[in-house]
Amino acid sequence: MRKEQKHYHLYWTLLPDPALRFENMVAVHLLKWCHYQNDALGRDVELRYFRDVDGREVDFVLLDGKNPELMVECKWSDSALSPSLRYLKTRFPQCPAWQVSMQGIKDYQSPEGIRISPVMNLLRDLI
Repeated sequence: MRKEQKHYHLYWTLLPDPALRFENMVAVHLLKWCHYQNDALGRDVELRYFRDVDGREVDFVLLDGKNPELMVECKWSDSALSPSLRYLKTRFPQCPAWQVSMQGIKDYQSPEGIRISPVMNLLRDLI
């Protein structure tokens, strides 16, 4: 994985586009979880995103050291499973993967083991 920059605002509520605001909100919550893991538990956890040379992109990948610990793709509403998330899950089958939505109501697990769910289920599990 190459480390590339992606910009998010800590004050995500100021973003005018609701879909961008949603993705930014998830980023802030995942970053706070990483900081807690680092500060309180002494773990080496960091938040990144995945993009390969073929253009496949996954919004968030939490790394513990160099090992992926959690993969998260954000969608505004219920939509088909992200091919990029499916691709990354096949490369790291032991890593939990989520496709979360803000307005979606579907909650199921794909044959690949990816959880498709409203975002509150993921955020509740981070606590």
